Amino acid sequence: MNYAGRYEGRAAIITGGASGLGRAVAERIVAEGGTVSIWDMNPGLEATCEALGAHGVRVDVSDADAVVAATAESVAALGKVDILICSAGITGATVPVQDFPIESWLQVVNVNLNGLFYCNRAVVPHLLANGYGRIVNVASVAGKEGNPNASAYSATKAGVIGFTKSLGKELAGKGVIANTLTPATFESPILAQLPQSQVDYMRSKIPMGRLGEVHESAAMICFMASEECSFTTASTFDTSGGRTTY
Repeated sequence: MNYAGRYEGRAAIITGGASGLGRAVAERIVAEGGTVSIWDMNPGLEATCEALGAHGVRVDVSDADAVVAATAESVAALGKVDILICSAGITGATVPVQDFPIESWLQVVNVNLNGLFYCNRAVVPHLLANGYGRIVNVASVAGKEGNPNASAYSATKAGVIGFTKSLGKELAGKGVIANTLTPATFESPILAQLPQSQVDYMRSKIPMGRLGEVHESAAMICFMASEECSFTTASTFDTSGGRTTY
């Protein structure tokens, strides 16, 4: 489909945008006329930004002060920010709760939940100043249903859903819309963090019988981040092949 010009004049910050889903979204926003600042710790950040013509900031989203500094840098580079897409995340250990390393638990919470909060907290004032904004916080079907041996990931993604419902209601009527995406497992570099048995389990739970494709979730996010998404906020959009329908 041709959405040329859909993001004309719009500026987006995308966390985790150097690879996977974040990169696919960045590619589309740039292709559709927008400007993008990618936040990532990925070694390929500079190459991605050069390929897309995007601005880049190497930032650890679990560091609140670094997020504040990254926000100021991105706003200075882009002139403003209209869109925040938080797709940075990690899986953590794949073990039962009784064996779950405390260090891994804290790391997952710090990146997936605390880091997402820091990003939203830093960017929201700029969106309110514009009187316009779109926020997409990427969660997971694991946040709705829970995946065994993935307690930290499931807990943090459930937290993202609850956080975004609260935020969306706070911002309703102020020109800023906040929603969350709950994809099922899709082909992505993050799968390298998981044992094949866990990937096979998650595939088996999808009624369509396959993993998702990154472009399917990217297409949904690009709708959620656009002006077209104008009367849905504090809500959850699903790309799960029928696994979750609520």
